Amino acid sequence: MSIEVIGISKTFGTFKALNNVSLNFPDGELVALLGPSGCGKTTLLRVIAGLEHADTGRIVLDGADATDKDVRQRRVGFVFQHYALFRHMTVFENIAFGLRVRPRRERPSEKDIRAKVNRLLDLVQLGWVANRFPSQLSGGQRQRIALARALAVEPRVLLLDEPFGALDAKVRKELRRWLRTLHDELHISSIFVTHDQEEALEVSDRIVLVNKGQVEQIGTPKEIYEQPATAFAYSFIGSVNEFRGRVDGDFVRVGDEKLRFQTGTFKNGQEVVAFSRPHDTEIVANPQSEDGVSASIKRILGTGAVARVELVANGEAREGRKEFFEVEIPGSDVQSLGLSTGQHVKLRGRRLSVFADQNGTQAAS
Repeated sequence: MSIEVIGISKTFGTFKALNNVSLNFPDGELVALLGPSGCGKTTLLRVIAGLEHADTGRIVLDGADATDKDVRQRRVGFVFQHYALFRHMTVFENIAFGLRVRPRRERPSEKDIRAKVNRLLDLVQLGWVANRFPSQLSGGQRQRIALARALAVEPRVLLLDEPFGALDAKVRKELRRWLRTLHDELHISSIFVTHDQEEALEVSDRIVLVNKGQVEQIGTPKEIYEQPATAFAYSFIGSVNEFRGRVDGDFVRVGDEKLRFQTGTFKNGQEVVAFSRPHDTEIVANPQSEDGVSASIKRILGTGAVARVELVANGEAREGRKEFFEVEIPGSDVQSLGLSTGQHVKLRGRRLSVFADQNGTQAAS
């Protein structure tokens, strides 16, 4: 089912949770709403579900206006972060609940309900826990049961709010692989909320990056990671080294030092922020090098094919704190460059992406 969000705004008191958001979710995609806490992504999910009403705007499901329809009429499956299972019901009855409360004329027979619940238990690979209660299950098992319950009512779209947020790292990784596999089998339109960038990059077909109630960027995981459109997108997705300064010809001047970059789109003296991924950042062993930003090595981690070098800026602290950097280099370079803890070096960006500091809307790589 396709989902269209048109001009949605939502305010709580004086706080603007959503500001004129418009999106189009094609049929059959698994889309991540990604952003920091408080950016509006869960509010948007609840508005799509009908659990919240927008101040302005419309929700269109499969071409039909669903703005004034309630949750049941929208046929949306919703999976909450903390499962929301009924503690006094067995796993079987939790999954069957949505079918049993249907109006009599729409309610399946008891035989059909049992057959459907058993199929769903097999789908989530938990048929053996049918007669247990939620308190007898692990967190990962409860989340899979919550998903089975949402699927029981045959929703046209599946919405998941931080579905793995309450789980430990290992279980979370296992379940997101499982969710991707399940989606590939069912092909149901799905939207999930997360603030975990790794989760969004690994699981989704597309990512909607949200910041301060507005859409910052939309794209595939590859596009979002490799072609961030704004300073926020660059800083939020993946590890990154950040350098703030001003344009000085073909350089970004950071304090009394400078980084070379190639662009003709900025004016001299313009305040900018420059980004370089750890694998695109170069360590220059000679601290007297003409260009580069001074830093000292804090730690060298890893002795295999790739070493991670953590550094701290030598210059003046910004906002009362030192700037930290991370560089990934071939393990063999640690010896060939003679790197050691406490050593003073310089950093350069092999690929430096530069954005206007005022609003992050202008970029050059």
